[in-house]
Amino acid sequence: MTAVLPPATHQFKLGSCTVTVVKDGASIMDNPWETFGSNQAPDTVRKLLEQNFLPTEKLVNSYAPAIIDTGSDVIVVDTGFGAAGRARGLGRFREGLKAVGYTPEQVTVVALTHLHGDHINGLIEEGGPAFPNARYVAGEIEYGFWTDRAREGTPTEGGHKAVLTNVAPFAEKMTFLKDGDQIVSGMTAMLAPGHTPGHLVFHLESGGRQLVMTGDTANHYVLSLGRPDWDVRFDMDKPQAAKTRRRIFDMIAADRIPFLGFHMPFPAVGFVEKQPEGFRYIPKSYQFDV
Repeated sequence: MTAVLPPATHQFKLGSCTVTVVKDGASIMDNPWETFGSNQAPDTVRKLLEQNFLPTEKLVNSYAPAIIDTGSDVIVVDTGFGAAGRARGLGRFREGLKAVGYTPEQVTVVALTHLHGDHINGLIEEGGPAFPNARYVAGEIEYGFWTDRAREGTPTEGGHKAVLTNVAPFAEKMTFLKDGDQIVSGMTAMLAPGHTPGHLVFHLESGGRQLVMTGDTANHYVLSLGRPDWDVRFDMDKPQAAKTRRRIFDMIAADRIPFLGFHMPFPAVGFVEKQPEGFRYIPKSYQFDV
């Protein structure tokens, strides 16, 4: 078979909202211990992977932007790799959005959990706005950090340039969020720093149902959730990221509410159960269908 299939999509109801998750793509990483548990012995990471029926030498990382249709707004949460990722089979979010019946022109809000490339590169297509009628929301701390010229000549310079290219052109249409700010009715931002200085998670509530969109608070369903205190290479402030993981997922576990994690196994929605060393991930099945 040589046909290129549409990107994977998954849709469910949350109160009066329709949530659609799109698989922007996936990549394979070697040596998982270099990314997750980088402060642990490699064999410790291998053992945990083996216990969870996962390969010990390779890891699959997937990417899951989402669409929230409230009936009055169509909200895109993170945008994927965009054109920059297509040579590697990534950047399929916009294709998926069209496959489930939306046009880019229908998007009214683009909400960004943080400003890493796999979340912002899909903002621009063919030299112009990918979502031409949208307004934009991003963290005030996050935007200030990445646009600061103090990033020049540092390891964060690449991210600085990417934000200037992909995000700064929308500054006039952007609302900069603080902790607790509302995005639309029923959707609020919570500051969750560590992965990046101004990383946000979004809390959605509709018809008595809740969903937390955790972005990159946890980036692997076993290695980050099962061992939330382990260092993650992509976390800029590793001790703070570990504290944030504990805080956010303690709340999710205590309230027994679902979350959508950008890098969780597709369709990237599930629950967590508190355990002595961390959290057990329980993938969504039919909870929203009956």
